[in-house]
Amino acid sequence: MNSKEQQEAEFRSFTAAHRTTLRRQAYLLCGDWYQADDLVQTALVKLFAAWRRVEPGGAPAYARRIVLNVFFSHRRLAWVRRERASSDTPPRRIEAPQLGVDARLDVIEALAALPPRQRATVILRFCEDLSVEETALALGCSTGTVKSQTAKGLKRLREVLARPAVTASTER
Repeated sequence: MNSKEQQEAEFRSFTAAHRTTLRRQAYLLCGDWYQADDLVQTALVKLFAAWRRVEPGGAPAYARRIVLNVFFSHRRLAWVRRERASSDTPPRRIEAPQLGVDARLDVIEALAALPPRQRATVILRFCEDLSVEETALALGCSTGTVKSQTAKGLKRLREVLARPAVTASTER
């Protein structure tokens, strides 16, 4: 096997092992599974282009950073900003027999209410279980910025989650 084939095999192996985690991170950032797939696909294309320069041990962190960069650059596109007609969406509850589904959906909606940097910080700190230093490295900012963005994000999450949910019985 030549060097190029070996690199492709290593990349396929990395992708198989980490795609699900990257997709979950992207979903938590954007709140849409289809957009998360697009973000991860774009990130993996960029990662493949740089694969020969990536340290094997640092590949997961590098891939996570690329997903973040793709998410932030996607949010800056004018057509993405215009696409949202209103920030007020009708509340909806999904009836499901599983315990905790409603709470999980509420948290995902609350995450979507955060600005992108705060959302990324909260997700990296608490969903990806990164330290303050690792989060700062992933976002390319100082540890103080991570701490302040995390505090602001958690405060906003508490505010959003403290609001009473509108149920079908109260709408009548």
